[in-house]
Amino acid sequence: MRRTLSRQLQTPELLLLGPVSVHGLRAANLSREPARHRGLSARESNQALSLGIRGHVSRNTLANANSVRDWRIYADFAQLLIKTARALYLKDDFGLALEQTVYALDATTIDLCLSLFPWAYFRKRKGAVKLHTLLDLRGNIPTVIIITHGLIGDVHLLDELTFEPGAFYVMDRAYLDFPRLHRLHLASAFFVTRARKRFDCRRLYSLPVDRTTGVTCDQIIKLVNPVPRKGYPDKLRRIRYFDSETNKRMVFITNNFTLPPLVIAQLYRSRWQVELFFKWIKQHLRIKKFYGTSANALKTQIWIAISVYVLVAIVKKQLSLEGSLYRILQILSITLFEKTPILEALSLSNYEIELATTCNQLTLFD
Repeated sequence: MRRTLSRQLQTPELLLLGPVSVHGLRAANLSREPARHRGLSARESNQALSLGIRGHVSRNTLANANSVRDWRIYADFAQLLIKTARALYLKDDFGLALEQTVYALDATTIDLCLSLFPWAYFRKRKGAVKLHTLLDLRGNIPTVIIITHGLIGDVHLLDELTFEPGAFYVMDRAYLDFPRLHRLHLASAFFVTRARKRFDCRRLYSLPVDRTTGVTCDQIIKLVNPVPRKGYPDKLRRIRYFDSETNKRMVFITNNFTLPPLVIAQLYRSRWQVELFFKWIKQHLRIKKFYGTSANALKTQIWIAISVYVLVAIVKKQLSLEGSLYRILQILSITLFEKTPILEALSLSNYEIELATTCNQLTLFD
């Protein structure tokens, strides 16, 4: 009898606190709750019924849907949204007075459980995939998203890109591959990256600099070693910069010879926006826990998350909203089942109190 009772107490149905509703924590009373709408409040249950959602959507149903529906459907839909968003943010300022398009290129690793995702082997006891992203800094809109195995190196993304003439591509040292960068150069595009610690070159001549800006040297160089020189036979520009905020010395490599050296340093600093993009989608959208364990299910869920991000960015721009993307996303999640005009729902002042109660964390201090 005691063993049976102890097993029952360990089942999730007998926990005192049930699922978290969008209005905060509430006590679970499963005996009175309709089986098809468990996890929803009475108000939300009625709203779901009015929208035609008459049955409980199980996790297994979502996993099966993500597995059988081709992920390319969601990828194509996201590309349509990206095209719309880029047109809206075309004239936006990103901190630098440049007319050219500036892209930040980087990749992030999404860790997976190897026992659930055996096809994504990455380490001895860990699986992973990589999310390669080309981010347009005007509006921070992802223009190219490529999902690969975790073992694929970052630099291979350069082989998949069609470079835009006149545009700037800002990337870290992981993309320092001279044959690939020379292909970018021949496409009349510009790159800004950091040099490795061991970087052999020959200085042709130096340009005058203002050391008060943090720029210590501005040089025109050529590669010395035969193998890199064969991959990139043309001239390069090397800029040394001291960042007083971080107390770091950095060396930048670029094929642009006209912009001031300080602007080149500021361009590389703007690369941090792609890191913030990765952090945002990992924190606020579901791309760390997946419905389904197949490659198709994983890609489907990632592309849906990208679509949500871009769709919120479009709504923010078209309606001239002042709130952050995260706050807009919160409001949309609260009013998901309500028949409310979107402009009325996104009036931030109407949801100040409700947003405060949606946090999953308990409030320790007022």
